[in-house]
Amino acid sequence: MTVTLDFEECLKDSPRFRSEIEVVQGDVSELETRLDKLIKQCHNMLEAGKVYCHTSKSFVNGLQELGRHYSSDNLMKECIDKFSKKLLDIVEAKGEVISATQETVRMKLQSFVKEDVRKFKEVRKEFERSSESLEGALLKNAQVARGKPHEVDEASNSLLSARKTFRSEALDYVLEINVIEAKKKTDILLVMLSLIEAQAQFFQYGHKSLSELEDFKRSLGEEHTQSVLNSAREKRDMEQRHAAIKKKDMSYDDSIMDFNAEAANGIVMEGYLYKRASNAFKTWSRRWFSIQKNQLVYQKKFKDQPTVVVEDLRLCTVKPSSDERRFCFEVVSPSKSCLMQADTERQQQAWMRAVQNSIASAFQERREDPHSPRERCNSTSSGVGGGLPGEPGEGPARRDALDEVQAIAGNKQCCDCGEAGPDWASINLGITLCIVCSGIHRSLGVHFSKVRSLTLDSWEPELIKLMCELGNDAINRIYEARIQEITIKKPHPTSPRGDKETWIRSKYVEKKFIQKLPEAGGGGLPLLRRASGRRTRACTHDRSLRPPLKPKPGRATLPRLSGPSNNDLAPKKNNTGFHKAEEGQQQQQDEEEEEEEEEDLSTLHPGALLYRSAGRPNFLVMADALAHGADVNWLNTAKDSRSPLLQAVTANSLAACEFLLQNGASVNQADAHGRGPLHHATVLGHTGLVCLFLKRGADYNAKDKYQKDPIGIAVENANADIVTLGRDVPRHLPGLLAHGVEQPREAEATQRRSKVLERTHTHTHTHTHTHTHTHTHTHTHTLSHRSAAVLTPWENEERSQHSGLFCVYWSNKRTNV
Repeated sequence: MTVTLDFEECLKDSPRFRSEIEVVQGDVSELETRLDKLIKQCHNMLEAGKVYCHTSKSFVNGLQELGRHYSSDNLMKECIDKFSKKLLDIVEAKGEVISATQETVRMKLQSFVKEDVRKFKEVRKEFERSSESLEGALLKNAQVARGKPHEVDEASNSLLSARKTFRSEALDYVLEINVIEAKKKTDILLVMLSLIEAQAQFFQYGHKSLSELEDFKRSLGEEHTQSVLNSAREKRDMEQRHAAIKKKDMSYDDSIMDFNAEAANGIVMEGYLYKRASNAFKTWSRRWFSIQKNQLVYQKKFKDQPTVVVEDLRLCTVKPSSDERRFCFEVVSPSKSCLMQADTERQQQAWMRAVQNSIASAFQERREDPHSPRERCNSTSSGVGGGLPGEPGEGPARRDALDEVQAIAGNKQCCDCGEAGPDWASINLGITLCIVCSGIHRSLGVHFSKVRSLTLDSWEPELIKLMCELGNDAINRIYEARIQEITIKKPHPTSPRGDKETWIRSKYVEKKFIQKLPEAGGGGLPLLRRASGRRTRACTHDRSLRPPLKPKPGRATLPRLSGPSNNDLAPKKNNTGFHKAEEGQQQQQDEEEEEEEEEDLSTLHPGALLYRSAGRPNFLVMADALAHGADVNWLNTAKDSRSPLLQAVTANSLAACEFLLQNGASVNQADAHGRGPLHHATVLGHTGLVCLFLKRGADYNAKDKYQKDPIGIAVENANADIVTLGRDVPRHLPGLLAHGVEQPREAEATQRRSKVLERTHTHTHTHTHTHTHTHTHTHTHTLSHRSAAVLTPWENEERSQHSGLFCVYWSNKRTNV
C-alpha cells in the first residue's frame, strides 16, 4: 500500500499537513463526481444496449420471415438462414456483454462510491470535529488565569483529552486517505480489465462466427457476379422482346389463351365471360368461369361457392352461336344449354378449344384405363374428333398412325420435356408432344405450331409421311443446337408448367438455341444432298445442319436445277408424244436422284436455302432454313420468280408440298408466267399434288399469262383424272376441296365425312357400272394409271382414292348427257 500522507505530519498538524489534506479532499470529491456521472452514463448505455439487442432480434426475425418468402429459391433461402443465425448468435453474445458490463462496471463503481467514498467522508467529519474540539480546548487553556488553579487543572485535562482524540482521528483519517488513494487505482483498473475482457470476448466470438461463413461468402460473390451477367443478358433479351411486342397488335388479351391440362389446382382454363340468364328477361351477367374436374363452373366472388353449369363435359358439345351479340358460343348438354360471350373472337376460339380439349382429355384418361376398351376413345362426339357410326376401321387406323409416327427416332418421348408415350404432335414442326407441352404449343398460335392428336384426330397419308421425314431428334438438332452454351435447363416430365412454357417459348418463338448464321465462305455449312427416291426416316439424318448467310440483295441467282423449265410449261399446240416425253423426263430425274448430288450451301441465305432444299427435297435442310427465318414464299427472281413450293412440285414430293403448306406457303403463289402450284402440278401430271392443292383451296380458275387455267391445260394434255378433279370435285365436294383450306383445328367431322364420301364413291364405282360405260371405264383406268409408276407409294394411295371419284363423276356425266 502506497502512503501518500505522513503520519508524523498528521501528529504535528502542520500547515503542510493541512494543505495535503485539502488536496486529497478535492481529489476525492472530483473522483466522486466523475464516478457518479460515469455510472449514469453506464446505466444509459446498458439500457440502450438492451434496446439494441431487442431491435436486433426483431431485425433477425424479419430476415427469417424474408427467407420464408424465398422458400422456392434455395440459394436465397440458404443465404438468409445462415446469416440470420449468425447474426442472432452475435446479438445474444452482445446481451451477455451488457450483462457482464452491468455486473463488473456498474456494480463495482457504485460499490466504490457508496462504500469507500462514504466511509472517507465519515472519517473526515470525525477528523474535522476533533480538530475543532482541539482548537476549543487550546483556546480555553490559553485563557485560564494563574490565580485559579481549579480552572487551570480543568483546562489542562480538557486539552489533554482533546489532543488525544484529535491524534486518534487524524491517524484514522490519514489511514483512510491512503486506503482510498490506493483503491481508486486498483478498483478502477480491475473494472477496466473486466470491461476489456468482455468486449474482447464478444468481438472474438463475432469474428469467429463470421469467419465460418467465409467460403459461403466467396461462393455468394461468384453467384452474384454470374447473376449480374445473367440479369444483363436477360435485360437485353427483355428489351428486345419488349420492342418486338410493342410492334404487335395488343388489342387482345393472351392471358386466358392458356389451356393447362396438368394444372396443380385442377383448373385447366379460367377467365371472365358474359352469361345469358335463362329467365324471361335474358339478361347478361359477367362471371368468372373455369373448367375443372371435367365440369364447367362459374362464380361471382371468390368466397362464393362455384355454380356448376355442366356436370360432365363428356356429355356435351360446344359450338359457335349466331346470336345478335358478337363472340358468342354455346355449350350444349343433354338437359340444357348455356350461352356465353367472350370479349374477343380470340377468346371465343380459345374457350371453345378448351372445352373440346377437356372433353378429349376426359376420354383419353378413360382410354388409358386398362379395364376400359380402347375403342371407347374413338366413339366420342364429332366436336372433338370422334368416329362416325359405321366406321370400324377408324380406331385401328389411328393406332397405326400413332405407332408409325412414334417409330421415328426420338418420337417415343416428348420433344420438349422427354415424357414417354407422347400422343400429340405439331404437324408443321414434325415433332411429338405430351399433352402439357401440346397445350403450351397451342397457346403459341398456329403461326408457330399446329397441334393435332395422334389418337383423337384423323391423319391423312401425306401428314404421316411428313411426320416420318422429320422427328424429334432431327428437329432438336436444329432448335437445340446451342443447348450446351445456355444457362437455362431443359425441363423434364415433372417440371412445373411455367418452366416448360419458358423453355418452349425460348426454343420456338425466340429461337435462342439455334446455331447462329456463319459468315460468307466460312465453310461451316453442310453439303446439300439430293434425297433419294426411297422413303427415308428422319433418324438417318445425323449431320449437323447449319443455315447459310443473311439475305444479300441482288444475289438471288442460283445454279440451274434439274427438271422442266418454265418454257416447257407453256401451252402446247401439239400434244403428240406428251406422255412418252414425260415418262422419259421422269426416268432421267429418278436416275439423277440416285446419284445424290452434293452442293455447297455457303453462299445461300435462308430463303435461297429453302428454295434449293425444296427441289431436292431435303426436309431437314428445309426445317433448318425455316428455323433461321426463311420466307416460305421467297421468290427466285433469277428463275422466273419461282417459289420453294414450285420446286417441291417439280420434285413431285407430296410430303415436301405438305410441309411448306403447313408452314404458311401460299397455295396460289404464281411465278413470273402467272402459273401457281396447281398449274405446274397439272402440266407435270402429278394428280396427287393436284388433289392436295385443291384441298388447300387452290384457285382452279386462275389463268396464266397465256390465258390457260389448270383445267384447260389438263384437257390439252388429255389428263382425265385432273380434268375430273378440277371440274367436278370442287362442285360436288365443297367441304373437301373448294373450302378445304386447312384451319389450325379443323373439325374432324368434316374430314370423316370426306372419307366416307370417298369410300362411298369407290364402292359405287366398283358395283354400279353398266355395260354401256365399259369403254369410258377402260379409258379412265388407262389415264389414271398412266403416271402411277412415277408416283410415290403415298401419292399412289391418295391417287387410288380419287380414281373412284373420277369414274363415278365421268359415268354420271355421260348418263346425264
